[in-house]
Amino acid sequence: MSAVLFVLSRLTRDRSALIGLVLILGLLVCALLAPFLATHPDDLFELHPAKRLRAPGGEHLLGTDRMGSDIYSRLLFGARITLLIGVIAVGASLVIGVPVGLIAGYYHNWASDALMRVSDIFLAVPQVVLAIAIAQTLGPSLPNVILALSVTYWPWFARLVYAETRSLQKEVFIESTSALGASPLRLIALHVLPNVASPIIVRASIGMGFTILTAAALGFLGLGPPPPTPEWGRTIAESREFLPEAWWYAAAPGLAIFLTVMGFNLLGDGLRDVLDPRIRRAAAGGGGRLAEASDG
Repeated sequence: MSAVLFVLSRLTRDRSALIGLVLILGLLVCALLAPFLATHPDDLFELHPAKRLRAPGGEHLLGTDRMGSDIYSRLLFGARITLLIGVIAVGASLVIGVPVGLIAGYYHNWASDALMRVSDIFLAVPQVVLAIAIAQTLGPSLPNVILALSVTYWPWFARLVYAETRSLQKEVFIESTSALGASPLRLIALHVLPNVASPIIVRASIGMGFTILTAAALGFLGLGPPPPTPEWGRTIAESREFLPEAWWYAAAPGLAIFLTVMGFNLLGDGLRDVLDPRIRRAAAGGGGRLAEASDG
């Protein structure tokens, strides 16, 4: 708990990280309290042709869509879909990529080399292109979007953990623990994994932004969850034929995607500054040199 409080206290001192944290907390509140915050919660599945394409006003804060549904209410429930995709996709990538990186980084044999060559093959293909190809092959649905994003992102965790594990093997405490007879599994679980947790957390935060943005792109191309799922990317795609007259139709979900991705990226940068000891040492060293220069 003290470590969590330390990280939070450091984050609150960084203006960018604080903005990212506030944006993500706001997204969580919207997702969790969507049924209570929504002004028209029944508009997820009901059609109101008489109210189609109404501009933002008192009854509909962000206007209505082509079916007469309240865009504000659909955005709130869409936040649930967005978080669900991001959390499950990044979680699955962690479950696959972290063990692969640990095993390949600790053991030096043909199997570890084969694992990293497989990850290199995935990394050689642009991530968005690979996700589109997988989603197109499997068909438009929420599980297929999550699967496509998981397959796309796990190599990044594998490559990160692999590099960190290889560098840790040169540390004295790892060599001494191994010399004392610790088993490889115990060494990896108790000594290697805790020391690579910080970059994993940073990558996971940035990965949330990537998966959410890519999921919106898949929805925009018609490869995401089918209607009437209130997915933000699909909402933007549906609004194209009504632009620029019904500008609010695309502006609301577009702004939601922008703020969400920016929030996770800002938080990821802040976590990197707090958790990476090399950056902390560099900052401390820079501050010390500035103090010495001012004294001189």
